[in-house]
Amino acid sequence: MRILLLVSAFNGLSQRVWLALRDLGHDVGVQLAGDGPDIITGVTAARPDLILCPYLTKRVPAEVWQRWPTVILHPGPVGDRGPSSLDWAISDGMARWGVTALQAVEEMDAGPVWATRTFAMPATATRKSALYAGLVADAALECALEVVEKASDPMFVATPAEKLPVEVPGARLRPAMRQADRSIDWAGPVEQILRRVRAADGVPGVLTEIAGLPVYAYDAHRGPVRKGRPGEVLLRREGAVLIAAGDGSVWLGHLRPVTADGRPGIKLPAVTVLGSLVHGVAHASAKSGRAPDTVSGYGQIRYRRDGAVGWLHFDFYNGAMAAGHCRRLLSGLRHAVEQDTRVVVLCSGTEAFSTGIHLNMIEHASDPAAEGWANIRAINEVCKEIITCTRQTVVAAYNGSAGAGGAMLGLGADVVAARDGIVLNPYYDIGLFGSELHTYTLPARVGADQARRLLSDKLPISADHASRIGLVDEVGPRHSGTFLEWLATLAAEEADPALVRARAEAKQRRLAASPPLGVFEARELAEMSFDLFDDRSGFAAARRMFVSKIGKPAPHLLAS
Repeated sequence: MRILLLVSAFNGLSQRVWLALRDLGHDVGVQLAGDGPDIITGVTAARPDLILCPYLTKRVPAEVWQRWPTVILHPGPVGDRGPSSLDWAISDGMARWGVTALQAVEEMDAGPVWATRTFAMPATATRKSALYAGLVADAALECALEVVEKASDPMFVATPAEKLPVEVPGARLRPAMRQADRSIDWAGPVEQILRRVRAADGVPGVLTEIAGLPVYAYDAHRGPVRKGRPGEVLLRREGAVLIAAGDGSVWLGHLRPVTADGRPGIKLPAVTVLGSLVHGVAHASAKSGRAPDTVSGYGQIRYRRDGAVGWLHFDFYNGAMAAGHCRRLLSGLRHAVEQDTRVVVLCSGTEAFSTGIHLNMIEHASDPAAEGWANIRAINEVCKEIITCTRQTVVAAYNGSAGAGGAMLGLGADVVAARDGIVLNPYYDIGLFGSELHTYTLPARVGADQARRLLSDKLPISADHASRIGLVDEVGPRHSGTFLEWLATLAAEEADPALVRARAEAKQRRLAASPPLGVFEARELAEMSFDLFDDRSGFAAARRMFVSKIGKPAPHLLAS
């Protein structure tokens, strides 16, 4: 079947649908939705049998849906309508939610239903972006596959929504959520504050005031019970600030300042945004290399040991790694490899393994080129530590999706494991040659020809595809909890002393047979110097567009 994905952005969900349909043998293209005339022109040129809209914020022109079957994947159950479905679901503490595949009609979210799925919401309020990338994306993919199957049946007729049972009580037409609906009272309960902030993460954030500065708040975590005036900054740690609340406290990891014209500025670690306003605030105590202590309750990196296996967990917001994040991860990794374990598992959070260097921090810096240079050098140190570790077997566990240098980060491990359903974008874009020792690790895993294709085609690949070409060694279950259980079994098997010795010897032979790693790094950094300091490929403009979200890429068709 000839299928066109009409999307506002080729985001994680759109990529998952694209990959799944291609794996089933369909001819799948992607049209980025511009203005109405652009959409009509692109669709007419594509001549699709079916239009699917996994992520679309614009209205589909009548000239399109009246001529081609067009199905919208709406992130809400049957009966739910409106542009802020997930925001309301998280903020209101809904026990169940869902996804509905609706036929496009004149009225938004009002068309007949092609498919629907419901699911139990997490017991603890989750970030909107995490919910979207996890449970919502899984349900949306199931709906998309059902829609495609039904589209091949000439007798199929979609069912009007009013004739279907409302499986989720309270699902209804809701208006766009405004900042007045999101407002938080720092004297109120922590649970309500967490829900409000997480319902707005990552867009648009919650407008509030911290240390007298108007900001948009993101990345909220429950803190310990501490005395303080509601709204007072109590502590700081790893870029986050601890804010006193009515019955406890809340960590805020990221903020966006309000600019002079009232618009949000660049989203950055909270301490970076607040600057001198928190210079006198104490740092939370941290136990090096260990789990976050009960005093602070916050940490991006933690180490634990289970017999012969050491687990280094890291979870950076949106997967972005500034120079400071890289240095903390390097310190944690060195702590892990100094232990007398036989296996080290480098395991990410579920939202992202890594997306590479931190573009927001680079854009914010007084000297972006110098900041970018420091960032790439710092992430390279992590890569070298992984590649050269021969005392233990290193398992890189991609528990979340990864892109650019973040996709390359773990490739030097002895074993690369990925969770089913994640998406990998193993290439560099926005005007950077890239480093992360990828000129050593990528060809070693997939061969020189395949490495060139991945870097030049610049297309996402699924975990299964990555396994088929050797980029990934093992693919585990989709559900994160089940994946971690599977990963523990894999790590225990890898801890067999004979296997550890064999892997160490094989790595030592590869390193000895290759030019020194410094040669690969020097070549990569030479290219990166032209991109960062001479801006030969337009990195500065592309970075600015990415960070500000002002200016959209021109609508185009991504052919199958």
